[in-house]
Amino acid sequence: MKYASYLVGQQASWGLRVEGGVVDHAELGADLPDTLQGWIEQCAARPALAAQLGAAAAGKPVTALAHITLQPCLPRPGKIVCLGINYLDHAKEGGNTVADYPTLFLRCATSLLAHGAALRLPAVSDKLDFEAELAVVIGQRTRRVAQADALGAVFGYACFNDATLRDYQRRTSQWTIGKNFDNTGSFGPCLVSADALPPGCTNLHIESRLNGQVMQSANTSDMMFGVAQTISLLSDCMTLEPGDVLVMGTPAGVGYARTPPVWLKAGDLIEVDIDQVGLLSNLVRA
Repeated sequence: MKYASYLVGQQASWGLRVEGGVVDHAELGADLPDTLQGWIEQCAARPALAAQLGAAAAGKPVTALAHITLQPCLPRPGKIVCLGINYLDHAKEGGNTVADYPTLFLRCATSLLAHGAALRLPAVSDKLDFEAELAVVIGQRTRRVAQADALGAVFGYACFNDATLRDYQRRTSQWTIGKNFDNTGSFGPCLVSADALPPGCTNLHIESRLNGQVMQSANTSDMMFGVAQTISLLSDCMTLEPGDVLVMGTPAGVGYARTPPVWLKAGDLIEVDIDQVGLLSNLVRA
């Protein structure tokens, strides 16, 4: 199944993405929570609910995409934990060494934007870069889970563009500030349930395109720390909760590593395309 969060007018809602639009959650049952976050939490307690929802959508009214405004898959995740330097070719292009433990940083919910929304080029910098990434949404409260069992914690997957202000990223030894400008973390267009994808989203093509030109092209199996290992390692340190988001790193081809560097500019169209997961696109605006 594919889930979407969106606005109908000014009213926040969510539903199932189907051919021609969405089936709103209000059509699927009067007792459903008002947010996709709430649904994920409900499914954590009763995993069989998700399959029932798919069956309930058959024959229900479909709202056309023209009548909604997509939001980030989860507009206010509790935690957004991101991996850096998680593809060997990306590590090499940036002159970074391969570590035996993942490089980790956090994003804030205020940095998120939806598919189709404006990716904002801030007034203080013109060094805005793109990063095609796979996002993982946690579906079960998870603490100290073995790698062999870790994929049971996943609710679903989505595309992510971890757009970064490179000059601000390098102003400190921590990457936080360059990764948290408003409207730079694109997350969408839909959240695809884990059962619809290969375990751990392995062996899927991932690429970014800038104004139609392929910039990054790789396979999710090239990640040095896969989804299961990442969940296991993180759960040694923190409790992962339903609705938390893990962003799994980017392959080679980013703008800063090119000669000359390629920075996003107003009017650019940047796309992240992951096989079976979706196509995430945003126009860059000043």
